[in-house]
Amino acid sequence: MFLQSFAGGLMIGLAAVLLLLGSGQVAGVSGVLGGLVEGRGGAGGWRIAFIAGLALAPVLLLLAGGSVPGRLELGWPAIVGAGLLVGFGTQMGSGCTSGHGVCGLGNLSLRSLVAVSTFMAVAAITVFVVRHVLGRG
Repeated sequence: MFLQSFAGGLMIGLAAVLLLLGSGQVAGVSGVLGGLVEGRGGAGGWRIAFIAGLALAPVLLLLAGGSVPGRLELGWPAIVGAGLLVGFGTQMGSGCTSGHGVCGLGNLSLRSLVAVSTFMAVAAITVFVVRHVLGRG
């Protein structure tokens, strides 16, 4: 599992660097998807390829004989609600974990440092509440 995670992290970092150097675009998933939906500058090929790659990667892993770790045990209402909250948060925070965490921190952005610190604090609180207060997991 460690090697898969390490390799995945290296590929994400390399893709972010190549996208930034090749086109000047930041590899923030919410910005890429938002630009595609809104038809913002350069909304064509690279944005479609980027999102398609995210969607197809687990399928290709399964076809190659690998396995996708983890399992969601939530119903559709919870998944849709979580997605809406994430979408709201990315608008409120001017970006998502990939934009701020991978690209923003790499560019020494103070705004990204604040955003990532907030993401991590909220994630830690959420895990604590789910595991120790609600008794799940």
